[in-house]
Amino acid sequence: MKDIKQLTPVYKNDTYRDFRDLLNKSAEKYGTGDAFIIKHKKGRKEISYEHISFNRFRDDVNALGQGLLDEFGVGKRYAIIGKNRYEWLLSYFAVLGGLGICIPLDKGLPYEELESSLARSYADVLIYDPAHQEQVDKLKAEGKIDVSAYICMDEANEALCIKDIIADGRERLTAGGEDAAEAVAEAVRYPDLCVDPEKIDILLFTSGTTSMAKAVMLCQRNIMSNLEAIEKVIEIVPTDVSMAFLPYHHTFGATGQFAMIAGGAASTYCDGLKYLQKNLVEYKVSVFFCVPLLIESVYKKVMATVKKEGKEKKVAFGMKLTKMLMKFGIDVRRKIFGEILEKLGGNIRLVVSGASAIDPEALAGFKAFGIEAIQGYGMTESSPVICAENIYENKIGSIGRPLPGIDVEIFEPNEEGIGELVARGPNVMAGYFENEEETAKTLSGGWLHTGDLAYVDKDGYIFICGRKKNVIVLKNGKNVYPEELEVLISNLPYVEECMVFGQPRNHDGDHKDLAICAKIVYKTDWMRENLGQEAGVSGSGGETDLNATKIEAYVKADIDKINETLPTYKQMLRVIVTDQEMIKTTTGKVKRYEEAKKM
Repeated sequence: MKDIKQLTPVYKNDTYRDFRDLLNKSAEKYGTGDAFIIKHKKGRKEISYEHISFNRFRDDVNALGQGLLDEFGVGKRYAIIGKNRYEWLLSYFAVLGGLGICIPLDKGLPYEELESSLARSYADVLIYDPAHQEQVDKLKAEGKIDVSAYICMDEANEALCIKDIIADGRERLTAGGEDAAEAVAEAVRYPDLCVDPEKIDILLFTSGTTSMAKAVMLCQRNIMSNLEAIEKVIEIVPTDVSMAFLPYHHTFGATGQFAMIAGGAASTYCDGLKYLQKNLVEYKVSVFFCVPLLIESVYKKVMATVKKEGKEKKVAFGMKLTKMLMKFGIDVRRKIFGEILEKLGGNIRLVVSGASAIDPEALAGFKAFGIEAIQGYGMTESSPVICAENIYENKIGSIGRPLPGIDVEIFEPNEEGIGELVARGPNVMAGYFENEEETAKTLSGGWLHTGDLAYVDKDGYIFICGRKKNVIVLKNGKNVYPEELEVLISNLPYVEECMVFGQPRNHDGDHKDLAICAKIVYKTDWMRENLGQEAGVSGSGGETDLNATKIEAYVKADIDKINETLPTYKQMLRVIVTDQEMIKTTTGKVKRYEEAKKM
């Protein structure tokens, strides 16, 4: 096994030295305030809420850390897999308190990829939630990997349990009597462990299949510097209530949670996507980090309700009125649209979107209602945020400007000023674990090459055009950016998801002569409700069965209308229409390579 090499320069961060420093400072500053609100269900109707203070969060981390230290010592590699929950975060903070290396894993990994990730990262211990018990049992039975211990986040047969480890650790840390005190004094105390913020102690796999996923090497200084920069552009206050919706294994989701801890906000957990609106009301959520798919989905549902209630003209007039008043410094948005805001809990003030481009219409709509919706940009390799808007500096469609302390440039721009966005700063990774070739490519010339094409407008705002590898280069030399067309398609009310790509025009497979193609997944409920007999045939039981041929014709007619607004070379010549969901990552990104293989 090769050692993890340290490549990043030493950086001095003034706010938080490491995760333990963040933990202790938050406890000192916010003390008995709510850090987490945990819902407990007993049966169908009995529900209770547990309020966990910042003091208790610190104490629980220390107790778990002590228990793990007594059980395994230091220097182990801990993999964590499971849905977002309090015990997941406890484990993360405890490991990074000096115990060893933390390996957050995607809870949606198929068995083969989980096994591969554990083997490639040389994991010693796996901390998991009950949903992964079957996979854990299979790992134990097959015995192909070197994981020596398994810890369940809940009680489980033949497995260590986090609750018991916390109890043992707390007993050690609070032992009474001279003999007990002397024994504890002679042993290593977890809160006294040395934490080196420059040492690589986080391995994060990028999204992709097992053969494609790369393990990003990060140190605590990377993440703490990024947190400090985020705090300078986004204000989180102790009265805020957030929802930890994005998965913790994803750097954007994790950093969003760290920002809540640093700002003194209370964090809650979503019961599931279909319960999102109910949970927003239930917890009176005021701020959360999310992916574009979520914002777009919520906005479409709001507007669908507006249409159903016959209030389209009223809402449109309200948007025009508030926009005009804003020019004079008069902000009555939340008053005018109070009814809509109440359906979202009444308290939402800030939504931060990241992970991919967002539909400008949804962003503008949220802002029109009085919700500050801003867009950030980054990647796992940058811990993760590189650029972001803020409530004072923003422009619809842009990713804002670089965060404080981060430099960006447009690398080798073309005649339109479009080139690869590159960045450097204290948040940039050390490299890819045991992959020197990819590290050299990505960190070429002292810059992080993002793989995204972008340009800077006259006001200094950065706009992403799309992924460098996704660009469709036509035979005439023109470049087509799929993401630009996908935004236009997504505005059609029945579109669930879409993907634009290039295909050879002829059967001879000439990859230099491409046609622009669009694959569109439609919403069956919308088609059934809005088209009726036009796109369906009568089925048994009085229901309407969808007619694929008629739906395809309907969608193609809409694409023709979009094509009329585009230059000839950008027009979509082939359209694939389906109701089958595309293959996606856990953050909602379509896996283009895998989808393209199906065509």
